Amino acid sequence: MEKIQVVTKGVLNCVSNAEIEALRPEGVSALSKLVDGTGAGNDFLGWVKLPTETPAALLNDINATAAQLRELCDVVVAIGIGGSYLGAKAVIEALGNSFAAYKNDGIKVLFAGQNIGEDYTAELQEYLADKKFGIIVISKSGTTTEPAIAFRILKEQLEKQVGHEEAKRRIVAITDEKRGALRSLANTEGYKTFVIADNVGGRFSVLSPVGLLPIAVAGYDIKELMKGAADMQKATLDGQCDAALTYALTRNALYRAGKKIEILVNYNPKLHFFAEWWKQLYGESEGKENKGIFPAAVDNTTDLHSMGQWIQEGERSIFETVISVAKSDRELRIPFDEANLDGLNYIAGKRIDEVNKMAELGTRIAHIDGGVPNLLIELPALSEYYLGSLIYFFEAACGISGYILDVNPFNQPGVEAYKRNMFALLEKPGYEKETEAIRAKLS
Repeated sequence: MEKIQVVTKGVLNCVSNAEIEALRPEGVSALSKLVDGTGAGNDFLGWVKLPTETPAALLNDINATAAQLRELCDVVVAIGIGGSYLGAKAVIEALGNSFAAYKNDGIKVLFAGQNIGEDYTAELQEYLADKKFGIIVISKSGTTTEPAIAFRILKEQLEKQVGHEEAKRRIVAITDEKRGALRSLANTEGYKTFVIADNVGGRFSVLSPVGLLPIAVAGYDIKELMKGAADMQKATLDGQCDAALTYALTRNALYRAGKKIEILVNYNPKLHFFAEWWKQLYGESEGKENKGIFPAAVDNTTDLHSMGQWIQEGERSIFETVISVAKSDRELRIPFDEANLDGLNYIAGKRIDEVNKMAELGTRIAHIDGGVPNLLIELPALSEYYLGSLIYFFEAACGISGYILDVNPFNQPGVEAYKRNMFALLEKPGYEKETEAIRAKLS
């Protein structure tokens, strides 16, 4: 089985191998903190051994529940925000047909509760008006504003369309084991439920029921996904594979050399939402105490016609991490044209993927020559197995990198600031003092 590879040659225009290796003791110590649970945020390390410790019975239950939803529904709406939707969305989009996003006996999975868009929600309601739909609602508390609004609206719609009893069969709740508003409602109504473990934070939850159930509903092999993650877990924690450690060391060496922005680059449009998941994982984990690499992303070659100029010749505060997918699923060749008015006959007969690979290589060379360090992550293929491996690779590297940066990678205190202001402005009960204070600021 081929493995994910990390190639650091393209960063040596900025940092030396010696500078990267000088960080190895810090990286090894950070990895030990993940394994031993001795670092900050150690009460949120449930994800570290999740791939190997997830019972087969749980995966079977998730698959059985997904099959029931597929039997009852044509569409399932997964309601959640942050890690409660990004991981599932990333995998489904990466594996799916670009114009369907599901395969085999899977069905369409839509997402709600990831925004407070009135038009988005109203248009979703209109779309669902003549559909057999179900709901997967994902929230530890059940009171997070965005998903709570979406669930209230869509639950009411579902109950009106099919009746209260049938709606209960089509709703699955993924929530806290014992506490919270959603747990109480699920117990009262008799919804099928799965548990969000207390020691697994949202952005690390894609390999739990949070991500696995929507992925299974869409028709993808969650056992293969978990196998890929489990193999990467064992290799990383046992020291047989240092890909995650190498990535963490290299990006921190670049950060210390003044490269404050990391751009995750893909040359496969199916990876757009994988980059969105990565941005949350690293932004929420590292952006603390006035520290942290800013995570950005581009989809090439598309963004070479927009962001390419800035990357090539803008401020040299950036580095790129390129995800290169070795094999394409399909084969499509460029035809020969007798008239050759477009001048493309020089590449007639070549696969589109070959042209794309040359665009990727040419861009990497140009950016390196332009002073932009380039890390390369080589992914053998887009499959459940390799996506599982890639997810765990990035999660492990994130934990290591956060500890090297000397922050707690597993909390997100800054996220609460906007919520306090929003609740005060909406005059939520219990926020009277905050309401008064914010009105004074605005007066």
